[in-house]
Amino acid sequence: MAMKRVLLGKSGIEVSELCLGTMQFGPSCDDAEAERITLAAIERGANFIDTAAAYGGGAGESLLGRILKGKRDQVVIATKLPTFTETEDIAQSLDESLERLQTDCVDLYMMHFPKVGMEPRGIMSAFNDAVVAGKARAIGCCNCPAWLVEHFNGIAAVEGWAPMTCHQVPYNPIERGIEVEILPQAKTTNVAITVYRSLLMGVLSGKYTKDGPVPEGSRGALDHKKKRPQGLMERHGDALDKFKAFAADLGVTPAQLAIAWVRHCPAVTSPLVGFSSLRQLDSTLGAFDIDLTDEQHAEIADIFDGEVKEETCGKLPLFRRNLDLVASGD
Repeated sequence: MAMKRVLLGKSGIEVSELCLGTMQFGPSCDDAEAERITLAAIERGANFIDTAAAYGGGAGESLLGRILKGKRDQVVIATKLPTFTETEDIAQSLDESLERLQTDCVDLYMMHFPKVGMEPRGIMSAFNDAVVAGKARAIGCCNCPAWLVEHFNGIAAVEGWAPMTCHQVPYNPIERGIEVEILPQAKTTNVAITVYRSLLMGVLSGKYTKDGPVPEGSRGALDHKKKRPQGLMERHGDALDKFKAFAADLGVTPAQLAIAWVRHCPAVTSPLVGFSSLRQLDSTLGAFDIDLTDEQHAEIADIFDGEVKEETCGKLPLFRRNLDLVASGD
């Protein structure tokens, strides 16, 4: 089946439902394998590729620039501002990313993380300058609360500047915090949602066991905070066994099921998935042919009991995560 294409929020940019993550290029696979993965993903219909200035201190962007030389018109490139960049340095940081990527313009330029004491008006002004200069087609952010995205876009609306059209956040059947406010805000205002940690560092791929060691070379083995996969297995091991059994009953892999679960959410634009081998890419693509029923989606969610618990009264918790509270188009 051909890879489905979707619109990236209000940007008008058409992207594949799979967003190829490249954070593992370098740490988990060498340059040759990274090239094989990227070119195979493009051949299989994935045109959306995500990188960041922070990946390898710019080495990730440089590698991607070399791989995509002569193929720039086939892909949509998203990259991110280095964490903690001062507002006055945004333009220079973008120029450095463009040089490493060997392109004059990125399709999506994002703020990687918010920081305490930042200046939203200055940030939006600098990002708008990038769009006006033709160095970025669209802008976005990552890891922000819903109110901050609205604040950014409120400034943009008043000033007539380019808005944040994409928000990149973590989401999977265990980590469901964005269901409160973030997903409803995005769906209501047509902000694209790209999701990382769909496989939760490989924990949802079925490669780890409760008592066994983390496989050498795996995403978990390279975890800079160490032992996070082991901790997750200790807390959710029994539920993960049920999840793997659910996948087996459907005749799919756990990784395919985890991505299919994320895809089922109507507020999600593209799951962002990284691979360390061509084999992983090929074995995962089947996830984009799986359409879960609402009942199956809910049953998987219940396996982990990951819904955010809110100490409040009445129906406020339901309102805060309802994707259909506002009529479409209003």
